[in-house]
Amino acid sequence: QAQLVESGGGLVQAGGSLRLSCAASGINFSRATMGWYRQAPGKAREMVAISSSAGGAYYVDSVEGRFTITRDNAESTVNLQMNNLQREDTAAYLCWSQEGEEIWGRGTQVTVSS
Repeated sequence: QAQLVESGGGLVQAGGSLRLSCAASGINFSRATMGWYRQAPGKAREMVAISSSAGGAYYVDSVEGRFTITRDNAESTVNLQMNNLQREDTAAYLCWSQEGEEIWGRGTQVTVSS
């Protein structure tokens, strides 16, 4: 059964850093497009970062230069390094994969305080 499990969320002060991890199972990870989305209360879910199977990385403009997505095909993990966090980054962060079908993790909360 395909599954994505996130970890690494928490509470951090503005300007701080967090590293999110997503462990995948039950998918052909090296062929999957992997990514991170986020959803804040009352707002639509938005794409944060995407890692393609070919090695490309794509970011929403608001995190460009602050966040870095990396993947480890041997370990079937995708990580999101988040630096210089701001209050507007507060959201539930969800891991996402697409290899034919879409799969979502349950999310991990990131809260940035001023």
